[in-house]
Amino acid sequence: MTGSVMVTGGAGYIGSHAVLALLDAGIQVVVLDNLVTGFDWAVDSRATLVVADIEDDAAVRAAMRDHAVFAVMHFAGSVVVPESVENPLKYYRNNTAASRSLIESAVAEGVKHFIFSSTAATYGIPETVPVREDSPKQPINPYGMSKLMTEAMLADVAAAHAINYCALRYFNVAGADLQGRSGQSTAGATHLIKVAVEAATGKRASVSVFGTDFATPDGTGVRDYIHVTDLAAAHVDALQLLIDQPGESHTLNCGYGKGFSVLEVLDAVDRVTNMTIDRRMEGRRAGDPDALVADNAAILAALPWRPRHDDLDGIVRDALAWERKLAERV
Repeated sequence: MTGSVMVTGGAGYIGSHAVLALLDAGIQVVVLDNLVTGFDWAVDSRATLVVADIEDDAAVRAAMRDHAVFAVMHFAGSVVVPESVENPLKYYRNNTAASRSLIESAVAEGVKHFIFSSTAATYGIPETVPVREDSPKQPINPYGMSKLMTEAMLADVAAAHAINYCALRYFNVAGADLQGRSGQSTAGATHLIKVAVEAATGKRASVSVFGTDFATPDGTGVRDYIHVTDLAAAHVDALQLLIDQPGESHTLNCGYGKGFSVLEVLDAVDRVTNMTIDRRMEGRRAGDPDALVADNAAILAALPWRPRHDDLDGIVRDALAWERKLAERV
C-alpha cells in the first residue's frame, strides 16, 4: 500500500487501537483528531497527528494531500447514548453533518476507500437475536439514527463516485491493547466493563445494574462483548477487502456471536480481581433491549478475520491492566 490511511478520532479509544493495528501491519497513518475527547499521548509516535475538526475542510483536505491519503477510517464522533437523547442536535452535528463534510473531502481529494465506525444501535430493539445485517434498522435514539444516516450517505456517495466503503457495526467493545499501549481512557465512561474495572480500582464505589426483569436467564441484559484488539484487526482486513474489490462495498457486524449478561460480566470481574464489586440494583433504562448479540456469519465469510481474544475473563483482565496503568498517569 502506497500512501497513508487517515484515521479520524485516532486519539480516542477504538481509533487508537486501529492506528496500532495499521502501523503494526506496516501501513502509514495520519491521525486527524480535535482532542476534545481524545488524548495526544494515545497516538503512537509512528503516526502523524493533525489536530483539527473533521468538518474543517481546508485542514482535512490539506492533510489528505500532504500525506497521499488513499483511505479513511472514520472513528470521530460522539458516542454516549443517554447524552444523544438529551442533546440530539449535538449528535446530528458531530456524527452526521460532520461526517458529510469528511466524506465530501474524501471524494474531492480522490480517496478511494472509506471505513466507517458504525454501531449495533442502528438495529434499535431487535425483533430476533442474534441480529443479522439485513435485520430491520429501527434506531431508538439519536446516536443510532445519526450513525444510520451516515451509512445511508456512504451508500449514495459510493453509487455516484469512485469510492467504496465498509460500515462496521460494533457491538459492545471492551478490553485494551495486550501490550498496554492504549485502552479506554475517557472520563465518565458508561460501558459496563470499563465501569466495573473502575470500581475494582477504587474509582467508583459501586456498579449499577439497570434492570433485573429482562427476558434473559438471570433477568439482566445480555450483550455481545468484543475485544478492542480483535475489532481493530477487523478494520485492517476490511481495508484490504476494499482494495481488492474496488467496486464493492460492505456492511458487517463486529461481534463474537455470543452474549453475556450484566451479572455474568460482574462475576468475571470478581474472578479476575479476586474481590467482590458492590452491585446496586436499579430500574431499567429506557430503550434497553433484553439481548443484543451479533450474527457474525457475514464478517467471517467476507474477511480472513477470526476472533483471537474471545474470552470474557481475558477481556476483563486487559481492561483492568489498562485501568491500573491509567491510574499511574494521574
